Amino acid sequence: MFFIKINDIRALPDSALLAKEGELALELAIERRNIAATGVSSKIIKVRSIRRTIARIQTILKERGAKE
Repeated sequence: MFFIKINDIRALPDSALLAKEGELALELAIERRNIAATGVSSKIIKVRSIRRTIARIQTILKERGAKE
């Protein structure tokens, strides 16, 4: 699942958040490549959801001071 609620993100430790961010970044790259290769834009919502989840994770990490 690509959408993670903010309360669930806050409950995770920094190391798990960094790992999740890496996984989502990889998934985002794969989805973008698939869209570029096929020209099908049916997964735009999935890409948007991944991007927003990555932004949420980065925001929490920045609030905690774990990532600068």
